[in-house]
Amino acid sequence: QVQLVESGGGLVQAGGSLRLSCAASGRTFSIYDMGWFRQAPGKEREFVAAIRWSGDSTDYYGSVKGRFTISRDNAKNTVYLQMNSLKPEDTAVYYCAAVSGSTVVTDPRVYDYWGQGTQVTVSS
Repeated sequence: QVQLVESGGGLVQAGGSLRLSCAASGRTFSIYDMGWFRQAPGKEREFVAAIRWSGDSTDYYGSVKGRFTISRDNAKNTVYLQMNSLKPEDTAVYYCAAVSGSTVVTDPRVYDYWGQGTQVTVSS
């Protein structure tokens, strides 16, 4: 079992920045690929970013490329999502998730563990 706890969400004006953190506990964090997803009201959960267990490979959803950066610190069992130049359309609940051994890290269905989510609201 892996327990994931997100933090760092909040209310920010358009153009601002937030840094989300996801702290993991339980089984060995370093073997898991980690992803960030988001879900806005009335919409399906969508992929935002992912990072491989080694930290040497990342993937991003198109609209966040160049604005968001995913990183991890395996020594601290934590994955981060630095979000810059935020837009109102980034408003959603953001979730982190963990999966071991998957080749399709953009698909939420492959993930084994999920956090409870943290709200990000971007005002215009």
